[in-house]
Amino acid sequence: MSDVTDLLSTLIRNACVNDGSPDSGHEFRSVATLEEFFGMRGTIVEPRPGRQSLVYRVPGSTNGAPALALMSHLDVVPVNAAGWSHDPFGGDIDDGFVWGRGAVDMLNVVAAMAVAFRPYLDGERALPGDLVFVAVADEENAGTYGAEHLVRDHWNLVACEYLLTEIAYPAIATASGPMPAITVGEKGPYWQQVTARGTPGHGSQPYATSNALIPLARAVAALAAEPTPVIISDEWKRFVAVLDLPADLKDQLVDPDHVDEAIDALAVLDPNMARYAHACTHLTLTPTVLHSGEKANVIPDLAVASLDIRLLPDQDDVTVTDHLAKTLGGDYEHLEFVTMGEHPANASPVGSVLWESLLDGFAKTDGQREAVPTITPAATDARFWRDRGVTCYGAGSFCDRVSFPDFLTMFHGNNERVSVESLDRTAVLLAETINSFGRRTG
Repeated sequence: MSDVTDLLSTLIRNACVNDGSPDSGHEFRSVATLEEFFGMRGTIVEPRPGRQSLVYRVPGSTNGAPALALMSHLDVVPVNAAGWSHDPFGGDIDDGFVWGRGAVDMLNVVAAMAVAFRPYLDGERALPGDLVFVAVADEENAGTYGAEHLVRDHWNLVACEYLLTEIAYPAIATASGPMPAITVGEKGPYWQQVTARGTPGHGSQPYATSNALIPLARAVAALAAEPTPVIISDEWKRFVAVLDLPADLKDQLVDPDHVDEAIDALAVLDPNMARYAHACTHLTLTPTVLHSGEKANVIPDLAVASLDIRLLPDQDDVTVTDHLAKTLGGDYEHLEFVTMGEHPANASPVGSVLWESLLDGFAKTDGQREAVPTITPAATDARFWRDRGVTCYGAGSFCDRVSFPDFLTMFHGNNERVSVESLDRTAVLLAETINSFGRRTG
């Protein structure tokens, strides 16, 4: 078993599950695993007991040379084991895959980064600028106890000009064959809590009562059904340009007036890819939590729902407010909306020294020195560094056993797994990228 495979299995077994509560996560377990792997203590930042992030910083050899950081997160989301064919926290190796929660989000990259970083920590190699390894807590709940805290309060530890992180995607199917993908940007979260109020009463006498659940349920149903605003970004246009799809369908996918029709057509060919296309071209609004009442025979006077809203570039709070008001009509004025977290969509430019270094790495692992820029519908911790002007990318190198569309279904889904070959390839990609970055910045 390789170091990267063994390390990933251990990280999965640590079960650092972040359910959103302040005392979940238990990232200290994987911090201890990484310190043991590296054979030396790092700098631990712990804003809340057990919510640990780990930092190692190897000084560069040349004053003024740019610093490169490898940043990953240690926490994973909860899981319903009933939907899995393997123990989600067993770290099992079967059929050439490592199975378990976090295998693709993103403990695979934690392990690959650790393997690529260790020679620098051991003094075997050096870069002109500093090389930083950062493994953070709490990414799965907005980064409050992890990346946000580090960037805000401990910038000296994690400061850099360039950063490698998630999301590491498999290659994209193009007309000329598979092409590696580099994540350059992400949508912005705009989480909302919606509250409806009524008057309590006995459930046996519903006539002319004010039941808080009814207007909220009506609102949730309307929001789930209503089409959402469209933005066709430059990143999406570049992505579509290389896809192995009919020319007319590709034209429609970058046309705001016909993109919905195109997504419906794409869904016939590949439902998973259609879901990704919709997320990359629309404001998305997903009702995720609904709570009302305490007892079956009591009319509820309070009902609360959570909405997971994601914004594209050039969409903001006004976009959301206008969409909510238009969709809900008269009900809008009787509901209370509170923003629970927000961050604008963000992206890094293509063509930087780190971009070129990644292409050097892909020439080694994938046999071609080219890649397609992608965006991710999900928020990542890269946003905190991008706010500081840092260029951030996510990348990995994968074998062909899982396609790009199928890979997407494993994020927060069942049977999360990554091939052993892909783990080894990603470790090589990162090592080659770091080496190239050193040559290009020396």
